[in-house]
Amino acid sequence: MNHEVLQYLILIAITLAIAVVFSLILRKILNVFIDNYAEKLNADPTNFSFIKNSIGFIIYAIATLFIFLKIPYLKSLGTALFAGAGIVAVIVGFASQKAFANIISGIFILIFKPYRISDIIELKDGSIGVIEDITLRHTLINNYENRRIVIPNSVISEETIINSNIQDEKIRKHIVFSISYDSSIDKAMDIIRSEAEKHPLFLDNRDKEEIESNHPAVIIRVIALSDYSVDLKAYIWTEGSDNAFVLMCDMLKSVKERFEREGIEIPFPYRTIVYKKDFAPPEP
Repeated sequence: MNHEVLQYLILIAITLAIAVVFSLILRKILNVFIDNYAEKLNADPTNFSFIKNSIGFIIYAIATLFIFLKIPYLKSLGTALFAGAGIVAVIVGFASQKAFANIISGIFILIFKPYRISDIIELKDGSIGVIEDITLRHTLINNYENRRIVIPNSVISEETIINSNIQDEKIRKHIVFSISYDSSIDKAMDIIRSEAEKHPLFLDNRDKEEIESNHPAVIIRVIALSDYSVDLKAYIWTEGSDNAFVLMCDMLKSVKERFEREGIEIPFPYRTIVYKKDFAPPEP
């Protein structure tokens, strides 16, 4: 190995090492800034997270360009490649169109903000989770089993999503209770309303006028007269998707226990089974 080649290898190694160290330092600084100052400055951490994830790509691109310019052989190779730019552009464009689509979609997500870091979203397939990170290529979602769902930006930008945090975190949870036809509908409604209003996660969403007119804080409607039950739907307000789930679980338990104590029957389907052997054969 001649001396000139060794110099070029050392140059490449030093350049890449500087790029790695510089990228790590900048990411560390941004992590500290996001954790400590984004909330104090009332700034959306999504913007800083996207910039943080773009830093590595930008630094490595600059380092690669520097190496090409400093090494004569690579510089001449780059000139040759540019001479055949038409063919190269077609090949590179075809190979990287999805990568560029993800980058552009990531930029659009940053600009229009259909979701942000820490938002709770639900995807079309029913997956629910918290937005954990938005990179140049993909969006990272932490679901409620603590598993990460990795979705390319170009894919999720085409998805229909439900965002529980985009403007108002309050949720009106709908909970259905079924009672028998023999049970008192009014009494069942009173029990449901009482259990909802004393729950610690319940949110009274009435305005001043509704409170003064004694408008109920929990609306309950008869939504169906089913084959064997009367179905009641309660509309209960709470703060956030997680609270809504906990509230629903607690309500199902507490209302069932109150129904049992106060004589409200929760129906279940009856089945009559007839055995052929119970019938006598017809007379000849």
